[in-house]
Amino acid sequence: METARITIIGMGPRGLSILERMVEHLHAHPMSLDIKVDIVEPGECGQGSHSAHQPDHLLTNTVASQVSIFAQDSVVAGRDGISLTQWARLVGYRKFGNRYFQVKNSSGDEISDHDHLPRDMLGEYLTWAFDLVVRFLPKNVRIEHHRRRATDLIALESGGFTVCLDNGFQYHADQVVIATGHGTRTPTPSDLAFDTFARSAGRMNSRLSFHSSPYPIHGLDTIPAAATVAVQGLGLTAYDVISALTIGRGGHFFGEKAKLLYRPSGREPKILLFSRNCLPFAARGTNQKGIAGRHRARFFTVDAVKALQARALARSGNLQLDFVEEVLPLIEKEMAYAYRAAQTGSDPEAATFHPTAAERLAISKLLNPLEGEEFSSFESFRRFFRALVETDLAEANKGNLTSPVKAATDVLRDTREALRTAVEFAGLTPASHRVYVEDFVATTNRISFGPPRRRNAELLALMDAGVLDIAGGPGNQVVTDAGSGHFWIVNQLGDEPVRHVADVLVIARLDPYSPQTDASALTKNLVGRGIVRPHVNGTYHPGGLDINHDMQVIGGSGKPHKNLWALGFPVEGPHFYTHALPRPLMNARFTQDAHRCVAQMLGKLAQALKNDEMYLEGT
Repeated sequence: METARITIIGMGPRGLSILERMVEHLHAHPMSLDIKVDIVEPGECGQGSHSAHQPDHLLTNTVASQVSIFAQDSVVAGRDGISLTQWARLVGYRKFGNRYFQVKNSSGDEISDHDHLPRDMLGEYLTWAFDLVVRFLPKNVRIEHHRRRATDLIALESGGFTVCLDNGFQYHADQVVIATGHGTRTPTPSDLAFDTFARSAGRMNSRLSFHSSPYPIHGLDTIPAAATVAVQGLGLTAYDVISALTIGRGGHFFGEKAKLLYRPSGREPKILLFSRNCLPFAARGTNQKGIAGRHRARFFTVDAVKALQARALARSGNLQLDFVEEVLPLIEKEMAYAYRAAQTGSDPEAATFHPTAAERLAISKLLNPLEGEEFSSFESFRRFFRALVETDLAEANKGNLTSPVKAATDVLRDTREALRTAVEFAGLTPASHRVYVEDFVATTNRISFGPPRRRNAELLALMDAGVLDIAGGPGNQVVTDAGSGHFWIVNQLGDEPVRHVADVLVIARLDPYSPQTDASALTKNLVGRGIVRPHVNGTYHPGGLDINHDMQVIGGSGKPHKNLWALGFPVEGPHFYTHALPRPLMNARFTQDAHRCVAQMLGKLAQALKNDEMYLEGT
């Protein structure tokens, strides 16, 4: 073997993690073999979906001091790594009000560990990290960046692949890693119906339009100021839409953090929010745990999950757990424990801890605020919605150790490894797996992975200014009116239906990855060739490509490819919560996945090189 060729398809954070681990491995285990790494990435390396050219009003939802791309004890970045905050200070960024500029002097304020930095700065950081990692690669490793998209892989008898790019160019690869990140769905029947309606009824309403996705965000610039925009979704994507249509159009928030006011520019459209249940996302609590601090679990632990699995194996002959009956009670007990610890200011004795009726009710209302609620009118639901935002914001300002609410919801962030142990690789019964993916994950995102506090303060200010309103309650429906060229959001709360009228409909959600619905040519061709298959649990498909525990892609035949790996968002299904970047000073799953891939890849090359040398010696 003269030169080994490794292809990484996608050079966002996950692709970058492969390169970073290659540096680490080759530093510890030098190889004489020449290696060429072909990077297939149409954009700037490192950034992925975090473009350095997006507007600076779009924020990260994690404090920057808890974001890093480097592993602990990294050859590239040292023992503690270099976090997003540390990089920003290093290259001269300073804070001026709510904006950040690279000034390289002492003007403005220093960036704090509690700042949520703009995502364009995260993109800069990731490209800086890519350049740094490449400089640390040994001299026998060469990089070639193909600014194209991969459209196909053709499996060869040798175990390698022919890589096909969208310009018709093809080349050989001995090993391939799929790290393509977020995808785009094939249009759904409702997408097609809404798009057809917007095109056909546009003659009745010149402001009529449909956006199946808000990204790239500048696509919303075409929405006229006179329009009314219905935003379907209340998650983090919706906050991007709101920011683009307000701050992005010259609007300005001012006043104290506890009570913001909004000064319109006059170029904002009217914004209407709605979703399936129309529950607001909870704000992130002020971080009182430091950079690497986390709740120490007493009940919902990896060992506790393994004990449940052992009992399941003895009972039924397999390890699968019922999420609702076996796993969720442990989660709720752990949340109640954290709730009481914050409420009393000290940790209860775990051996004798049992949640009180009041604590069980508090946790139940966090997980399902609609339980037991009845709304006599749409106005009563609107008051309920606003009260949820206001009450949660007050709790968020107390902090994630002081507020019982935020301490409890932070448990869902801090016990992710136990959740992975329970869920991954079809660890749940198929029926309860569906409940977990389609209900509990959404609940977790809503109460634990919400926006910065400021975003919900801005939400209230926009409601006060009359720029934004709630248009949907539980059970709402979207109806099209061809006669007037409008979308209607219809609610049946109380005796009379309430209808909100909009010119524009924006679907504000990120698409889950599934090889069954992904729109990319690469996925379609890989499925067609039988190189990949969907991950399934019985008859349920939670999403993602099928892989084994070594991250090797499993083909349609049911056998893993020895030289094809996948990680990150394309394997969200067999794996769980794949999109989070590493936290400094922690052995993150993000890094572990990359290490597992790289150890196999370079181990195989080292063995092949050894075999060649033995063959030459024998001749």
